[in-house]
Amino acid sequence: MTPATPFGIYVHVPFCASRCGYCDFNTYTASELDGSGASPDGWLEAVRRELALAHRTVGDRPVDTVFVGGGTPSLIGARRLGAVLDTVRDEFGLAPGAEVTTESNPESTSPEFFAGLVDAGFTRVSLGMQSAAPHVLRILDRRHTPGRAVEAAQEARRAGIEHVNLDLIYATPGETTDDLRASVEAVLTAGVDHVSAYSLIVEDGTALARRVKRGELPAPDDDVAAERYELIDDLLSAAGLGWYEVSNWASSPGAECRHNLGYWLDGDWWGAGPGAHSHLAGTRWWNVKHPARYASMLADGLSPELDREELTPDEQHTERVMLRLRLASGLPLDLLDDAARAEAARAADQGLLDPAVLRQGRAVLTRQGRLLADRVVQDLLLASEVEAARA
Repeated sequence: MTPATPFGIYVHVPFCASRCGYCDFNTYTASELDGSGASPDGWLEAVRRELALAHRTVGDRPVDTVFVGGGTPSLIGARRLGAVLDTVRDEFGLAPGAEVTTESNPESTSPEFFAGLVDAGFTRVSLGMQSAAPHVLRILDRRHTPGRAVEAAQEARRAGIEHVNLDLIYATPGETTDDLRASVEAVLTAGVDHVSAYSLIVEDGTALARRVKRGELPAPDDDVAAERYELIDDLLSAAGLGWYEVSNWASSPGAECRHNLGYWLDGDWWGAGPGAHSHLAGTRWWNVKHPARYASMLADGLSPELDREELTPDEQHTERVMLRLRLASGLPLDLLDDAARAEAARAADQGLLDPAVLRQGRAVLTRQGRLLADRVVQDLLLASEVEAARA
């Protein structure tokens, strides 16, 4: 760890009004928590205790970014979100120009909610839109109406939120190319300066996975997903939003999500909340998942940590290659050995890496390479492993 290493605070809000069919996050509806004693106010007090523990552990270190995720942070209201940020200020202090983000569900926001966020000091909001097509939202079990996400984004901007993101999910069963085009065009009418777009992944154990297994819905098609990604990139690029990470586009460098860049560029962060993950100087740990147990442990003066791991140099190298290659800034070739550099040259010959940038000492994915990013990473790492085995 060096003073230049960015330091972020992630806060996990585990509450949701309902469970989306594709979601495998650590979230709970009111009925799932009934009788457990868990509540938003109990969660808030526990988070305050954990942030005090974080300060005792980390020491005086100003926070560069704060990200409140979930779950549905907007469900607990601007007052509680402001109280979380006040605790971060009290324990650590915010670095000058700190980025402060909260995720929000369009249906649990309002002009008053966004005004409360501005008053509390939030600078960024990320809204889950997923799609503008009603039938796609139904398949995903999303409850918001198609136009509400755009309306909420506009409300956030009018309230004075500096940066606003909309999330899209593409390649959902039943989604057409026209559906996706309409969704992206709706995003562009919202005037946001950041868009995230993720190909639908059917996670084991979810309601969506069960529907696919029963044959009620077809599994997402990789070729369709690739075509949809290219359409998204074309439309966003034409509107002035450039990719800076495989699944993220921004209107300018200042609109990029600095908190997520901290994850991708070896930053440090403390994750507070049930199931939250933390990373400091090559050590990673994670909290117990259930909100009631999380709050109970902290009330008893205990750390809510469930387990931890020390990353080996090889594991750290693997993560650097995997994460930095996803960025438009690319992977510095001096992080690779000779065998991996030779593999990078082959990838450039195959049209997966930009040859001009490669000659300048960085591996940057072409658009075709972005579609095959996992394969490029695997090939680079495998080349090093094969060379090491021969030595």
